[in-house]
Amino acid sequence: MDEIKTTNYKHFSHKNCEYYPCHKGADPETFNCLFCYCPLYALGPNCGGHFRYLESGVKDCSHCMIPHGPGGFDHIMDKMPLLIEQVRRKKAGEEKTSPAE
Repeated sequence: MDEIKTTNYKHFSHKNCEYYPCHKGADPETFNCLFCYCPLYALGPNCGGHFRYLESGVKDCSHCMIPHGPGGFDHIMDKMPLLIEQVRRKKAGEEKTSPAE
């Protein structure tokens, strides 16, 4: 396999999206849409992002720019082992699958 010489795979901007940029105050010149929906949402407080829980229990990530800024790709890739382990434990029955259980 050839060595990858660029990091273009880490960034994508969908400037024609009707929501672009979807976070208030974001810099449209550097905004990264690659993780439009953050794959770390399911990690709850272990995601490492800037979030809050609403009274309803929903995790509100609207103020988090980590997936959309410089270094976001690397942050998410660094956290993927936690997500994979969480899924493995749920599959093995070691964790509840929802807060209601």
